[in-house]
Amino acid sequence: MGNSRIIVAIDSQEKHKAVDLARNLSDDIFGVKINWPLVLEEGAGIISKISRYSRAICDFKVADIPNTNRLIAEKVHSHGAYGIIAHAVTGEDSLRAITGVSPDLKLITVVAMSHPGAQAFLNPLSERLIAVARSVGSYGIVAPGNATGIIARLRADAGEMRIFSPGIGAQGGNPVEAIKAGADYVIIGRTIYQSDDPMEAVSRYNAEISASGIR
Repeated sequence: MGNSRIIVAIDSQEKHKAVDLARNLSDDIFGVKINWPLVLEEGAGIISKISRYSRAICDFKVADIPNTNRLIAEKVHSHGAYGIIAHAVTGEDSLRAITGVSPDLKLITVVAMSHPGAQAFLNPLSERLIAVARSVGSYGIVAPGNATGIIARLRADAGEMRIFSPGIGAQGGNPVEAIKAGADYVIIGRTIYQSDDPMEAVSRYNAEISASGIR
């Protein structure tokens, strides 16, 4: 698996395409983000298949009571997932139910989102939500890559937590600008997996980040 800062969001519902992308891109990316559409189509076993080639981050945005959160986390962990994304809005007890499953399963907590509707309720609470994430020992937080001001504002409060930033490419975010603002990893979906040449697209993004001199 590569040391890249790029995580490819594979929202395709085609199992073979998703697995092929994970295998072919594994040396040049940090990991793969899996969403509900693929898992609902193919079953939880797709997590295991992708985990053979790349770090699999399950973007399930879990937001339930502690027992349900725990059951979901146990299932993805049993299939070899590297991480799971959950909402902070359900509170510390629901998040601790996830962190208690295994230290090997990275909890990445949503404190802000990249779509316009998030400005109505979620993003204005991001400072309070990051405090919840920090209190439960989250490995990382989600902050929108197409809103670098939010990334920069949260960077100081994030401490050792990694910042994972979606909204790159199709939603207007620029990977270099997101990383300069404080993101550790940028999540890129459609402009890679819908590309005629996903490997070339990844190489181009890696080259842009490398050329920027960011370390």
